[in-house]
Amino acid sequence: MKKKYLLLITALLFVFLAACGGDEEESGSDLLEDGVLTVGVTAGPHEEIVEKIAEIAAEDDLEIKTVVFSDYVMPNVSLDEGEIDISSFQTEPFMDSMVEERGLDIVKVADTVTFPMGVYSESVDSLEDLPDGATLGLPGDPTNSGRALLLFEQAGLITLEEGLGVNATVNDVIDNPKDLELLELDSAQIPRQLGEVDAAAINSNFAIEAGLSPNDDSLFIEQDSTFVNLIAARTENQDDEVVQQFIDIYHTDEVKEFIEENFDGSVVPGW
Repeated sequence: MKKKYLLLITALLFVFLAACGGDEEESGSDLLEDGVLTVGVTAGPHEEIVEKIAEIAAEDDLEIKTVVFSDYVMPNVSLDEGEIDISSFQTEPFMDSMVEERGLDIVKVADTVTFPMGVYSESVDSLEDLPDGATLGLPGDPTNSGRALLLFEQAGLITLEEGLGVNATVNDVIDNPKDLELLELDSAQIPRQLGEVDAAAINSNFAIEAGLSPNDDSLFIEQDSTFVNLIAARTENQDDEVVQQFIDIYHTDEVKEFIEENFDGSVVPGW
């Protein structure tokens, strides 16, 4: 009899502890278990903007830690694997291609800024001066490669097969009057390799980080760019209160003014 009572008490105690544990899990945001919101960014403007957001968030007792990446791939992998909480560095077409390619469980939660892509050169002062057979560098990842090809087409250097948009590849060039060589490179490394090619398409965040001004130094810049960058979160955390708090701070007039005053039109608020 005593054994039965003991088993009953043990069972009730187990249920009670499980219920308490469940309440703990449901209270608050999973992202703030350590009291810090970790945000993945690429170096340059994204990093500077999030640092500004961190200053504002500190006034509301929200601590933000910035993790800086040197490429476009690892921030998404790190987000999916839970090493960071949210990210702010990429366009939607790029994220969608990575989600499809790698099966990542991440989603867009808000728009941020636009970085017009530009064409830069250390050897010519005008695209008209490019010699026949010149080498053009462009990002090697699928989305930014297609975007760069569209930029070259806007600049009158090549013609692409119609209707492909950012899905265009170097194999879709149907007219290349100067017989230009299109060389795909790592996006983050292109500014350092600019002297090794005749000209190159560079994402503005990497250009600015390398000391280039998209407005002053580019030979041609993207016209009416629709490639708005975004904030991404894991699907399970997209509705977390702290994620919305970060978005609300990002979209304040204070952050908008910071962007407009510090980047001289090279970075444009996109919300």
